[in-house]
Amino acid sequence: MSAMVLLGSVGSSLAAQEQSAPPPGTYKAREENQQDRIANGVKSGQLTAGETKSLENKEASLNGQARADRAADGGKLTSAERTQLNGEQNGLSKQIYADKHNAQTAHYGNNKVGARRENQQDRIANGIKSGSLTPREAGRVEGREQGINKQVAADRAANGGKLTGGEKAKINHEQNGASKAIYKAKHNGRRN
Repeated sequence: MSAMVLLGSVGSSLAAQEQSAPPPGTYKAREENQQDRIANGVKSGQLTAGETKSLENKEASLNGQARADRAADGGKLTSAERTQLNGEQNGLSKQIYADKHNAQTAHYGNNKVGARRENQQDRIANGIKSGSLTPREAGRVEGREQGINKQVAADRAANGGKLTGGEKAKINHEQNGASKAIYKAKHNGRRN
């Protein structure tokens, strides 16, 4: 009997997921697909923080444009607006592909600083994939990560590839702030 209840709850859970998924071929379905592609690129290291920031900012801009177009037309997109948004989504799709397949990858190093940076990227990727980070929020936290990554690279370049104890402490402090920002953005109730 409990197996039947369990199967029933799994079935109803799957039905609820299917009902909440946007219809295929819609703007929202395409947006979700592209967010999944970005999240996978972040998680695999194929997208750097800078590339992710740029992609997410473009996605946020497209979403704002779609919202404005809908608001101006009583909640619907005109045929011309759909065509324009589709063309812009095509451009974004090509940019995701190009960024994921260029020679740039996220390198974190085999140390505590690198492990922490990789963990932050995994948290961002999970937030993008789950929808708990909007494109604008993801762009913001990726911008912060990009700044930290640039600082790490500059500090290492100045010290023959190593970080001093003081630099490690400063980076850890900045990562603590970034971690809090990721948490706040993922838990503020805004959904993609």
